[in-house]
Amino acid sequence: MSGCTSNSCGCQSASKPLAEPSSTSESRVVYQIENMDCPTEEALIRDKLGQLPGVVALEFNLLQRKLTVIHQLPSPEPLEAALTAIGMQAVRDISAAGQTTVLSIANMDCPTEEALIRNKLGRMPDVMTLNFNLVQRKLTLQHAPEALPAILATLKSLDLAAQVVGGSTTEDISTPAEPVKSKRWPMIVSGVSATAAEAVYWWYGGFHWTVAALALLAIFTGGLPTYKKGLIALRNRNLNMNALMVIAVTGAILIGHWPEAAMVMFLFALAEIIEAKSLDRARNAIRGLMDLAPETATVRQPDGSWQEVPAGSVALDAVVRVKPGERIALDGEVVSGRSTVNQAPITGESLPVEKAENDPVFAGTINESGSFEYRVTALATNTTLARIIHAVESAQGSRAPTQRFVDQFARIYTPAVFAVALTTALLPPLLFDATWVDSFYKALVLLVVACPCALVISTPVTIVSGLATAARKGILIKGGAYLESGRKLAILALDKTGTITHGKPEQTDFEVLSGDPRQVRHLAASLAVRSDHPVSQAIARAAEDEVEPAEVAEFAAIPGRGVRGTIEGQLYHLGNHRLLKELELLTPQLEEQLDKLERQGKTAVLLATRDEVLGLFAVADTIKESSRQAIAELHALGVRTLMLTGDNPHTAEAIAQQVGIDEARGNQLPEDKLATVESLVGGSAKVGMVGDGINDAPALARADIGFAMGAAGTDTAIETADVALMDDDLRKLPTFLRLSRTTAAILTQNITLALGIKAVFIVLTFLGQATMWMAVFADMGASLLVMFNGLRLLRK
Repeated sequence: MSGCTSNSCGCQSASKPLAEPSSTSESRVVYQIENMDCPTEEALIRDKLGQLPGVVALEFNLLQRKLTVIHQLPSPEPLEAALTAIGMQAVRDISAAGQTTVLSIANMDCPTEEALIRNKLGRMPDVMTLNFNLVQRKLTLQHAPEALPAILATLKSLDLAAQVVGGSTTEDISTPAEPVKSKRWPMIVSGVSATAAEAVYWWYGGFHWTVAALALLAIFTGGLPTYKKGLIALRNRNLNMNALMVIAVTGAILIGHWPEAAMVMFLFALAEIIEAKSLDRARNAIRGLMDLAPETATVRQPDGSWQEVPAGSVALDAVVRVKPGERIALDGEVVSGRSTVNQAPITGESLPVEKAENDPVFAGTINESGSFEYRVTALATNTTLARIIHAVESAQGSRAPTQRFVDQFARIYTPAVFAVALTTALLPPLLFDATWVDSFYKALVLLVVACPCALVISTPVTIVSGLATAARKGILIKGGAYLESGRKLAILALDKTGTITHGKPEQTDFEVLSGDPRQVRHLAASLAVRSDHPVSQAIARAAEDEVEPAEVAEFAAIPGRGVRGTIEGQLYHLGNHRLLKELELLTPQLEEQLDKLERQGKTAVLLATRDEVLGLFAVADTIKESSRQAIAELHALGVRTLMLTGDNPHTAEAIAQQVGIDEARGNQLPEDKLATVESLVGGSAKVGMVGDGINDAPALARADIGFAMGAAGTDTAIETADVALMDDDLRKLPTFLRLSRTTAAILTQNITLALGIKAVFIVLTFLGQATMWMAVFADMGASLLVMFNGLRLLRK
């Protein structure tokens, strides 16, 4: 029984594709709308702008009163006219203007290329933002509309040909990057030639022209792409690993170490291929999600016949038939038939779910027993599965704290080691009796050690693997930062209704205090049926077989208290004890009755006029069995739990004791929940908030990590929460915590391993014990070890 007022609504940001995206680059316009601060206005705007052709997506920030529109219109004038028509005071935010373009760059799959692009495009004044997704090989830019040709030309100069795939829409971002195929024969020739060069050098006991010929053959067949990238990097004054390899290999040739130059280049090229294959394993985890939904669906035609058509061409409200054993192609609502559906691919639920008329079904889930027909409620580009993939891939593009640290460290580490290498090459011969060749050789070994590849690649592979694993378990994590910081979660605040309990309370008690029982029940049901609050719905359901609801005029919701409305000229109130207290109708005798019910864990609701109380209703919710187990597991992980509910303190305490929650706070309005979370946030301990993603939006947004429950059935929870649990099973929370802790442990192992190997070889180099091919072999081995260690998360 809650309404919508500006100070009770949340700050959720929602983005929902409205039109089927095209390959045209899209424009983004931001409006400041001072009278938009509630989901009511959001729904009004979404309904109005959603009807305009060319509007692709809407993003709302109610807290800041901002609306972002992604569109393909020639100008934003139709948008402004539509907003004015519905009374919205919209002012265009010029500072946020710009065009968003998504580029697919086939050979951009390493932080080396990212650094090169960021260094080049970041200096262009017309480029506002750069967002890299190395896993999908996509770059999303916000830029001035006229800057796109210059951007593409700059990328081409870096030997990174880019293809425009459109704006930041679900279809564009969710298109999986195809693996770059490596040519086998050049690598075989390179490896054989490098080995032969070593053998010939050993056979002749020194240099021979065949050694040089074999070494050059090995370098050009296996290392030409590396040479090309390295020269481009040097031309742009970027000391990336390709540039370091070019310097090292060229230097080795100049001092006559031909076999080592060939072997170093071959091993480095081989390492890059293996790394690319390993990254493809992480990409395949996302591509596997896309393969869950079938490409075709059996759709009913206008003449009543059935035809198999591509899922992407199926329109809204079309009727689709599903046979036993088939995967469901699109989101929809069952219109006829019954079955059980395996929803594990979406929600992670282990048991099949019964489906009957009016029940929702999701793309990618599996129909097990019966056959049924369903009405399509979402296009192929906007199904729950598509939104999951979109969210996971967007999360891959975000940087986790460890990754930011590693990137900053690499920016310092590589130039520092290069400076040490230069010093090693020059100072010993000048100041001591060291030979130039030996000093120069040690410097070249240091250059190989300077490659930060193992260090840089370890974090994204681990984070992507963790995100993909969580998605397969029905846990949608919105970024590596949340996956990594989840391990620090020490306090978890939980909403009650629909989170700890089933959220479908039933009426347990009814007592008439004045008037005819049938009339009192009729009046209460007439008000309750117009509210979407679970308590009101329970009262309405209890009376639906007895009476028809009466006409209600001037119906209004009273946030945190109840509802009111006029029936046959008389104003009635239906609400909790707080409302009765404000109406000054709460007598000591009535308060004693309410206290008795509330101590039993029941919610008391009263029907009253302005002068007297007519009836007393009691409603109780049932606790999920999974809640008890989840709270026990959270306690075992060292997390303190706190329940926040709008129910009275007695009910809150009764529920908390049954579940085992540490602390319960009742009479919590949305602003009270926000204040409670704010009081907890700020210390060393991370604070999480679990709710439905909409009503608890202020508290969810303020918490360090906001968890939305049952996201599979909502339009906005996937976009608003930091972590979305695709079903309403709280046991996913301890699963998330364990995954976060495992991820953090692997990240620490990888960084320690990568830096440890570097340190060992730097010491061996100064002791004169390390060779170039040993250094590159160790570097390659470290890269593979950290990647395979990170990929272990895919098996969790």
